[in-house]
Amino acid sequence: MTVIGITGPTGAGKTTLLREVEKLGGGVIDCDAVYHELLKRDTALQDRLEQAFGPLRDETGAIDRKKLGAVVFHDAEKLETLNAIAWEAVVARTRALVEEYRRQGSALAAIDAIALLECPIKELCQLKIAVLAPQEVRVRRIMAREGISQDYAWARVKAQKPDEYFIQSCDYTLINDCETAEEFARKAWALLEESS
Repeated sequence: MTVIGITGPTGAGKTTLLREVEKLGGGVIDCDAVYHELLKRDTALQDRLEQAFGPLRDETGAIDRKKLGAVVFHDAEKLETLNAIAWEAVVARTRALVEEYRRQGSALAAIDAIALLECPIKELCQLKIAVLAPQEVRVRRIMAREGISQDYAWARVKAQKPDEYFIQSCDYTLINDCETAEEFARKAWALLEESS
């Protein structure tokens, strides 16, 4: 089974590439979704986070992400601690999901992880694909998708790593400069056909 790691900044088009993997019959693992699910259900992870950062659970017993964010996002050391704890749990769950796809006989699986290149998940991947798009395009997409202001969207885009970081660290780069999502989907399909 070929495991592809997909990374790149927000709003670039990673989801479109993932849909093309699904059309090819491949399995898809969204590391953000894995992390959010673990925050709700993984009591070992919840306990570790509370040991590190104090009480964080909401009335349902899940980790309150806003409360956690308020603790870590203005403190680089705490954010680093959070990343270490979270990545350990996410890597273990992602590894289990890859094995599940392998047992099911999938020929292809894709892992979507914005921090793919900084964490051990990259070791699970035979190929790494960077999905990039011009900043102004990403800003428009983020605003439309999340209903946020242009200033906030630009702040998020500017806070992310530069394109060169992704280009230098990945096997393939897919530039989403297409006029339509359908056009980019065709471009993504062609890359998957070439690389798998």
